[in-house]
Amino acid sequence: MSSRSTTLVVVTVVLFVALLVAVAVLTPWRTLSLDGVTAVPTDPARDFTAAQLAREDAFHSAVRPPAYISLGLSLLIACVLGLSPLGARLVERVAAPFGGGWGWQVLLGTVAVTVVGRLLVLPWDAWSESVRKRYGLSTRTWGGWAVDVAKSYAVGLVVTLLVLVLVVALARWSPQWWWALGAALGALLVVAVSFSYPVVVEPVFNDFTPMESGELRTSLLDLARADEVPVREVLVADASRRTSSLNAYVSGIGATRRIVVYDTLLSSASPAEVRLIVAHELGHAKNRDVVWGTLLGALGVALLVCVLALLSRSESLLGRAGVASLADGRAVPLVLAVLAVLAVVSGPAQALVSRRVEARADVHALDLTREPAAAIAMQRRLSTTNLSDLDPSPLVFGLFSTHPTGPQRIALARTWARTQGTED
Repeated sequence: MSSRSTTLVVVTVVLFVALLVAVAVLTPWRTLSLDGVTAVPTDPARDFTAAQLAREDAFHSAVRPPAYISLGLSLLIACVLGLSPLGARLVERVAAPFGGGWGWQVLLGTVAVTVVGRLLVLPWDAWSESVRKRYGLSTRTWGGWAVDVAKSYAVGLVVTLLVLVLVVALARWSPQWWWALGAALGALLVVAVSFSYPVVVEPVFNDFTPMESGELRTSLLDLARADEVPVREVLVADASRRTSSLNAYVSGIGATRRIVVYDTLLSSASPAEVRLIVAHELGHAKNRDVVWGTLLGALGVALLVCVLALLSRSESLLGRAGVASLADGRAVPLVLAVLAVLAVVSGPAQALVSRRVEARADVHALDLTREPAAAIAMQRRLSTTNLSDLDPSPLVFGLFSTHPTGPQRIALARTWARTQGTED
């Protein structure tokens, strides 16, 4: 093994260990100190009627097949195009009318490969949308749905093009050492996207208006002030034109931080419930979850670049893709296939960390508002309105759930009350 290959392996191992250590240290594995108190068990039947349980179960039974097919088909398409000469030939053909240079190959090849993948899964996504419409979760017209699909594709395409142009250009500039600068620039890209997302991407999908002055707005700003979380503004998102789901969030870092409340939440939830949801989101800001999440994402992307560089040194893999190296613009499908596989493999770990972070934010909201009864009522409302999965199988929960279930969050609120000696 050459010294350059050894360096790449060492850096990859160091980044992997650093990511593991960061996850272990930053993840709140224990969110509530019991102090000898027995935790309240999770019991969906205690807070939800048989009809409510049956309705959400029917919804998920209907929506999961197209969702799983879409996910599996996306991965299959990426692998077929990336791990066979088919993808390289497609890239070569779409770029040929423009001279076939590597720049055109990356630009047009990325568009071609992603459009093929998007179009082939579109029927299954439409099936999912029809289920959401049937159960009242989606309020979009089919035209509105198509526009949102196009917007989502466009946003993803811009980021994907940035990544692929970066990879191929650097590989052409320095075939042996491109990964070092690529890892650093990839990490910086994660930071840039995280900081700009609230003011660049979010307005693409929703219109935001300042919340009218009044008791609720004042109480939300007072809540943020009491929590010592600087907030620039309280905004209302016009979510009702797309969904009936209820939500609120705090987005942004530093000067871009703002509280955003769905108009659907304002029209149906009590002020106490709105305050609790916002208090939960303030918990994310208080604990710097966006900052630490960005750090983990930056480490993850740097590691991904190094893994990609290691894989690109496999003659067998390159041969399957029909390319000589990543410096070849026709390697676009191969890179996309590697990214798709790594995303699926890392998904369960990301979901686990997310669930622990969300549980800590729930505890933070309870500590801040000291209203467990309102928290329980709020979780009931969110779960039934959003048709959350109330009792998923362990496999589904472990693979895909980024939040604790509604019954788990209710049990946590009751446990918190028990630790305070205020349980009913």
